[in-house]
Amino acid sequence: MYNEFKNFVMRGNVLDMAVGIIIGGAFTKIVNSMVADVMMPPLGLLMGKVNFSNWFIVLKQGDTTPGPYESLTAAQSAGATTINIGNFLNSIISFLIVAACIFALVKAMNKINKRKEDAAPTTKSCPYCCTEIPLEAVRCPHCTSELK
Repeated sequence: MYNEFKNFVMRGNVLDMAVGIIIGGAFTKIVNSMVADVMMPPLGLLMGKVNFSNWFIVLKQGDTTPGPYESLTAAQSAGATTINIGNFLNSIISFLIVAACIFALVKAMNKINKRKEDAAPTTKSCPYCCTEIPLEAVRCPHCTSELK
């Protein structure tokens, strides 16, 4: 069972997936920071000094302090139940940025793979032993058959 597990984990697809997940997690943190710290403050300034992280709706007043609350942090520390519209908006923008980056990456990879597929073949199959041999070969190096 140990050997089967080791073979499964050491398979190329599993390792590639693990690397992708780790890099994806780090990339998501970068994108979230870019949205929250770089994009949203100027956008909020353009919209009249709006702080998107403080866009929220109070569903139930807090137990310790009644509203209105100055910020989402104040509402949450008072124990209020809120719908956090601004945080949701930040998440949507982060998702769109990540999706656009992934789309661009997949599109570039498809373009590279398309070029490889479009390249002229450099080998042929030996009709006798079915090994791959160069197109120019007149004799198979594997079975030594003469090729026409």
